[in-house]
Amino acid sequence: MKAADKAPDWMHEAARQTLPAYPPETVAVILLDERNTTVKDNGEIETLYRRAYKILRPEARDEYGTVVVNFDSETKLSYLKAWAIPPTGPEYQVNEKDAIESGWTEDLYSDERRKGLQLPAVEPGSIVGYEFVQKERPYVFEDIWQLQHQIPVRHSRLTLNLPAGWEMATYWSNYAEVKPQPDGPTQYVWETENLPAVEHEDDMPSWLAVAGRLTVKYYPRDSALRAKSSGSWRDIGLWYAQLTADRRQPTPEIQKKVAELTSNAPTLLDKMQALASFMQHDIRYVEIQIGIGGLQPHSADAVFRNRYGDCKDKVTLLSTMMHEIGVESYYVIVDTQRGIVVPETPSIAGNHAILAIRLPESVPSANLYAIVQHPKLGRLLFFDPTSSYTPFGYLPYYLQDSYGLVAAPEGGELVHTPLLAPSASRLTRSAKFTLSPTGMLSGDVDEVRSGGEAASRRAEFQAVQPAERAKVVENIVGNSVNNFSIKSASVGNLDQYNLALTLKYNFVAENYARSSGNLLLVRPRVLGQKGGALGKEKDKKRLYPVELRDPSLQTDDFEITLPPGYVVDELPQPVEAKCDYGYYSSVVEVNGNTLHYKRTYEIKDVAVPAEKLDAFRDFLHQINSDERQSAVLRKAAN
Repeated sequence: MKAADKAPDWMHEAARQTLPAYPPETVAVILLDERNTTVKDNGEIETLYRRAYKILRPEARDEYGTVVVNFDSETKLSYLKAWAIPPTGPEYQVNEKDAIESGWTEDLYSDERRKGLQLPAVEPGSIVGYEFVQKERPYVFEDIWQLQHQIPVRHSRLTLNLPAGWEMATYWSNYAEVKPQPDGPTQYVWETENLPAVEHEDDMPSWLAVAGRLTVKYYPRDSALRAKSSGSWRDIGLWYAQLTADRRQPTPEIQKKVAELTSNAPTLLDKMQALASFMQHDIRYVEIQIGIGGLQPHSADAVFRNRYGDCKDKVTLLSTMMHEIGVESYYVIVDTQRGIVVPETPSIAGNHAILAIRLPESVPSANLYAIVQHPKLGRLLFFDPTSSYTPFGYLPYYLQDSYGLVAAPEGGELVHTPLLAPSASRLTRSAKFTLSPTGMLSGDVDEVRSGGEAASRRAEFQAVQPAERAKVVENIVGNSVNNFSIKSASVGNLDQYNLALTLKYNFVAENYARSSGNLLLVRPRVLGQKGGALGKEKDKKRLYPVELRDPSLQTDDFEITLPPGYVVDELPQPVEAKCDYGYYSSVVEVNGNTLHYKRTYEIKDVAVPAEKLDAFRDFLHQINSDERQSAVLRKAAN
């Protein structure tokens, strides 16, 4: 650290800008976000990055007073400096020699590294800036410029210098197109000002999915380098097909294992399920990224021998094994954040790989929900072998109603991933309770879960030791009931992913019903809250969609035996609420000395657009209100 070296002129110039008024909760602002990229004729790329912040609130010190730069074996960091201009006192400079180097990820093997610089004396009013230079020889000529961030941006500039004869194309996402200003025959400059922050909203999509960004593609004049260019989804698919062409070669050991796993499977579907189960249970997820290994999978043989691999490795081995039973399949490039992969921007931006299985005509689809009927490839069943607890035939909620690039031999094609029907993710809960004159509630509960409802609950149980699984049940009950104790609990089909997960438990809740003179007030909706807090937040206009996880169909059927000497004085009214994205109904009836509560709750989509949110809030508000209703029991006169 040097206190004598002043910050460069570009930082002082950025600091002199007049800033617009920002909301009081704004912690910092990016004064300048600049990137100057120079592409050389041999395909090497050198980029100078500059950024300057103004710290507005104390809580911004840690995040924006630290500079972190990522690099790897293909992206060399050749220069790094940072400066701080405090409101009072001397300016500071830190150099690359002051940086702390560490691994970027927790992968088993990775050449991805990062260097971090910590600036001193960062306080409200400080200007913090840094610049660094990276050199790379990319595998694909594609660059993404993130325009918007989680704090406002005062000024942003991208400069692109291309060799003579090269061409470029731009794709804008979540932002209106800005035309480049030519600065010479092969230089292009894009500038934007006063970009708003991507505001945080509860249950919003990933901020990267809603922030403005620019994707730039380069097209060399040299035909040998043209293979690194991709102007369409078809081009990207062809490139990835070539990258993975020799990865799916079966070995005698793989063939032997396929025969062993499928020998007792009576149907082709049973064989497919057996192979998928092997991939989920026996092949551990371990990420290994060295060089092009971040994009190219390891061979099926290596994955099988090591019994581990990342998403694309698991896809590779499963595809190889499926081929041995006569079933073809394709790599699918997706992103685990909905909205990152979009049709209008052909890109390798996806961070995940799954499998599209081409279903033979002989395979019935009755219990296979994640199917798309493709006009050329036929019935495609999407399956994620990395999602450890998602049954075969289903798709994790975060991959539904999204986009994936199917890399078929004849070229890539972007496919809209399926939105599963609510009936594919079921929770059926039934219970028989007894209520005492003192208000104590006790009884037995049976839960049956399938699809996404089973996958999420399985993950909770599998994440703890068997002796600690009672705590999972306690959390389930504790979300709805106070002052209770679990007397017994058991889980069925925990390791059989293609079967419904069953859960049986017994609990006792002291003072469940509230006493008022000769009355007892009891809430018939004993377990399960559906409404959520969103139904109470109508004071602010929503900017972004609300993510809902997966479509689901849930039913409750509770019987409560009334205490001796009590009769029903008042029951909650039946309720039916509906909107485009959900349905809800509940009814409470009395039959002799038994209170009978039935409820249906259905979510039909994975996201609600902001413009439809008022109707959805009203829907949730009706649910919230109904869930709090009580039946009134009166002590009968002697």
